[in-house]
Amino acid sequence: MAIRLLTDLTLCTMAGPEPYGTVKDGALALEDGRIAYAGPIADLPERFRGVAAESQGGRVATPALIDCHTHLVFGGDRAREFEMRLTGKSYEEIARAGGGIISTVAATRALDAAALADAARPRLDALLAEGVGTVEIKSGYGLTIDAELAMLRAARQLGRERQVRVRTTWLAAHSLPPEYKQRADDYIAEVVLPGMDAGAAEGLIDAVDAFCEGIAFSVAEVSRVFEHAARLGLPVKLHAEQLSNLGGAARAAGFGAQSADHLEYLDDAGIAAMQRAGTVAVMLPGAYYTLRETQAPPVAALRAAGVPMALATDCNPGTSPLTSLLMAMNMGATLFRMTPEETLAGVTRHAARALGLEDEIGTLQAGKRAEIAIWSIAHPAELSYRIGFNPLHAIILGSSQ
Repeated sequence: MAIRLLTDLTLCTMAGPEPYGTVKDGALALEDGRIAYAGPIADLPERFRGVAAESQGGRVATPALIDCHTHLVFGGDRAREFEMRLTGKSYEEIARAGGGIISTVAATRALDAAALADAARPRLDALLAEGVGTVEIKSGYGLTIDAELAMLRAARQLGRERQVRVRTTWLAAHSLPPEYKQRADDYIAEVVLPGMDAGAAEGLIDAVDAFCEGIAFSVAEVSRVFEHAARLGLPVKLHAEQLSNLGGAARAAGFGAQSADHLEYLDDAGIAAMQRAGTVAVMLPGAYYTLRETQAPPVAALRAAGVPMALATDCNPGTSPLTSLLMAMNMGATLFRMTPEETLAGVTRHAARALGLEDEIGTLQAGKRAEIAIWSIAHPAELSYRIGFNPLHAIILGSSQ
């Protein structure tokens, strides 16, 4: 395969001691879909010096962005529910009117995998237009074995149709469907675990997630799910401490979880457990914003403990109808007081780690996959500073542009 040489770049490698891992007057040599060189043009190895350079006009290059937590595949929408909430209706009133997660479950169950992919495709395309090269997609709105598997088949279909890496997550332990009301143990035994077996056998599951909360599943119930995942050799992650502190993050860390996500009510014990396990904290400001929450996750404490912080859209119909990772970066900075460098690390290096992909993507380093976003900006802080503006110039995924 021909070698590509990109020059006249400021590289934000997201690796190394400098802020953003910055390399000025940088160059990237790409070969066989991988980065063969990332560094100063002055140090370009001799074997690349005869390659015709493609000048990037002084633009900024970063790793392609990674959205490491989405619920991108679902049926219907919850716009009417949003309107009702703004007029003062309670969650109970909305549920009685047919709203809430159960409305999404009904709409999702009504669609097959192809129709679910059709519904999700515009949402995925919005992310890709902002330089996203990898996206995680969860199940969790079918709540039957067949409907959950259909969601993951739709996610795999999207990955085949678009030039994007899709990581799929089994989230059947998201909510109890009406037919299993007050029968969580039966639901886990009859849907969550056998469905996980079927999905793993079909190659549909990259990781297993659960929602640990008073309105969802207990720590003990989540532990059953994670123990089964361990037997199948599947990594785990957890929606934890979003609305209360049940100790879910610490329990997930005990299972070596890739990530614990939300974390508004995370305590010091949970932070310490995550630090010891190397579990990534995934910040989801879209839900915090949509729900008008007032308790932000303990970013300063996570920072002080050295816990890596990722950032994602949490795209979903009810609590985070967000399809802009750039907007999530701005929210992470303005709402959670993450630094611009932390927000960029959160959608590159740390997001890759949250998906178990840190050896392949997330930084601009020799040997990594050539997944690169090139931006028409002067400084990387612009990516989290601007609101409603997309400065993407080009995205390179492997050998494509």
